[in-house]
Amino acid sequence: MALKIRLARGGAKKRPYYRIVVADARSPRDGRFIERIGSYDPMKPKDAEDRVILDTEKAKAWLEKGAQPTDRVLRFLAERGVAERPARNNPKKGEPGAKAKERAAEKAKAAGGEDTPAA
Repeated sequence: MALKIRLARGGAKKRPYYRIVVADARSPRDGRFIERIGSYDPMKPKDAEDRVILDTEKAKAWLEKGAQPTDRVLRFLAERGVAERPARNNPKKGEPGAKAKERAAEKAKAAGGEDTPAA
């Protein structure tokens, strides 16, 4: 059975609240889970101590049993020193798309052809 440590959404509309749970990978996001190991309240300020509540001992035990954390949960585990999050590198992320490059080239061509008036 493939296990995931993931977030299960709760809370009202536009007021999210998440439980950090260990669940079978095939079960739905807010469905059946095996164990609740913490909670996450994104509505609280980032520096609030109780924004993320996590039982690190249970998380370590589930990781040893082979549970795979999702990206967001892995971030929480890395903050606590339970797991290591590999560095990501996407050098093309900040690069503009093809259409934006075309528009920039046209703009540069139009600006280069005009004489700028001296003020």
